[in-house]
Amino acid sequence: MKTQKKLGIWMDHATANLIDATSNKHSQILSDFTLDTKEEALNRSELVMHNKRQQMHEAYYKKIADSILKYNSVLLFGPTNAKTELHNYLNADLHFKDIKIEVKSADKMTDNQQDAFVKKYFEY
Repeated sequence: MKTQKKLGIWMDHATANLIDATSNKHSQILSDFTLDTKEEALNRSELVMHNKRQQMHEAYYKKIADSILKYNSVLLFGPTNAKTELHNYLNADLHFKDIKIEVKSADKMTDNQQDAFVKKYFEY
């Protein structure tokens, strides 16, 4: 039987902490949409700011999605609706149809709390 590769991702709109439940490796993906970027775009216009935010969030989700492709089971969790937005983004792409993806709400967590959450979720 093939080994199931499992990934937990704690995320908000700025940071995604990737926790490989199979190997216990950690990595992080950061969004390029920072407060400075937001202010710079807002100085031009609110419409420009919204377009910029949408483009940068999509690029952020694409980076995360590229990391997810090598897993069989993925848990998305975190305090904002970024996890749901990513889930919708993944559902629109057929590359992810065979990957089990679940979304759970969670508060702000320390790294140790995130590790424990992922381990508990993937326990049998």
